[in-house]
Amino acid sequence: MVSGYLPYLQIIKNQVQIVLQDFSGKLGACILLFFVLLALFAPVIAPNDPFKVYSREDGSLAKMDPPSSKHWFGTTHYARDVFNQTIWGSRVAILIGFLSAFSVTLIGTVIGLISGYYGGKIDDLLMRLTDIAYGIPFLPLCILLVAILKPSIWNILLAIILLFWRTTARVIRSQVLSLKERPFIWSAKATGAGDLRILFVHIAPNVLPLSLLYLALGVGWGVMTEASLSFLGLGDPMKISWGGMLYDAFQMAAMRTAWWWILPPGISIALFVVSVFLLGRSYEEIVNPRLREP
Repeated sequence: MVSGYLPYLQIIKNQVQIVLQDFSGKLGACILLFFVLLALFAPVIAPNDPFKVYSREDGSLAKMDPPSSKHWFGTTHYARDVFNQTIWGSRVAILIGFLSAFSVTLIGTVIGLISGYYGGKIDDLLMRLTDIAYGIPFLPLCILLVAILKPSIWNILLAIILLFWRTTARVIRSQVLSLKERPFIWSAKATGAGDLRILFVHIAPNVLPLSLLYLALGVGWGVMTEASLSFLGLGDPMKISWGGMLYDAFQMAAMRTAWWWILPPGISIALFVVSVFLLGRSYEEIVNPRLREP
């Protein structure tokens, strides 16, 4: 069983090494690692509850206090510490980003493999499902899920998984249509290899670089999607997220006055997405040699 995964692990290892040889890849990896460490050690870095309400020395609520030695990033209209919320918000970003990207890439890759390899009616059925996924508007779907299932980060994750696999499926399918006509596939068939072995031992490793590219880009899209939906009020009110922080600031009309409330989550979202973009851009040069400098 372990030996079956070795080709995949070797490909991933080799391509990670190539990405990290590029300056943009190193920079993106460092920024992303920084956020991962923030999420992992959030209880140590910010031990207080992000929903905790703080008071001043005179007993009044510490509402809209600017940054100080007591509250490094200031406080919100609800007298909550912005620093604590920013640190804990990284956990939602990491969770949504990586889970959504992995799920979407896995589903899209499997659908693309099956559709491109078998062709015929199976291909028609799967591609029509892909067309339907393209035709469903994302925001109304999220509103419907929230209305039926109540606001939750898991509902946002579900909405992303239901629709965002479509592009990966189409791209992988196009590669499989070419690969299945190569001589090494005919040789595998001649030796008696079954369809599943051909798909996941001979074809899948050859499309893995493309899948990894969409995996990297999917992390950024997942974070932006969660932040956007939370900013619209469709996020989980029981979880602190960067988009939710911006939504609270907007609700309190503090977007212009309380700069310390909006800058930390805004900069965090921007840096996270930039880190993933840098990794994706470096990795894209592996998949598309035309992008490499002569």
